[in-house]
Amino acid sequence: MQGKNEVVCYCPLEGVIDVISKKWALLIINVIGNYGSLRFNRLMEELNGISPKTLADTLKQLQSEKLLNRESFAEIPPRVEYSLTEDGQGLREAVVPILRWAAMRQGSRNKKCCQVYRKMPAHRIRDKVTQENTKSAAVAP
Repeated sequence: MQGKNEVVCYCPLEGVIDVISKKWALLIINVIGNYGSLRFNRLMEELNGISPKTLADTLKQLQSEKLLNRESFAEIPPRVEYSLTEDGQGLREAVVPILRWAAMRQGSRNKKCCQVYRKMPAHRIRDKVTQENTKSAAVAP
C-alpha cells in the first residue's frame, strides 16, 4: 500500500486509458492472454458480436500502446498472430483485482454473467493455475 505522504499521479495513464476504456479492448487483451496468441478470425469467433472493422481498429490501437505484438508470417496464405507484450500481460493481471472487487460489490445480487457477455468465451479470465492444468492434461498419456 502507498505511504501516507506518497502522491500518485494519473499522468502515466494518458493515452493508454483512451484505448483500454473502449468497449472491446479489455476483452481482446483477456482472450489473447487466455490463449497466448490468436489469429484475427479466431478473435472474431471468441468476441461474439464485434465487427471486423472494430476489431482491426482496436488491435491497431492496442499495438500503438505497445500492449499487443503483431507477428506476420511469410506464408501463402498470409498468416498474422497477435500476442500480449509484457505490458499487455501486466495490464491483464492488473485488471483481475478490479474484477474481483466488482464481483464482491455485486455480492449475491447477480451470481450469473450478464446476458451481453454470457455467450462470449472471451469474457472469462483463465488464471495461470487453470492454464497450467490444461497444458499438463494435454501432455499426460
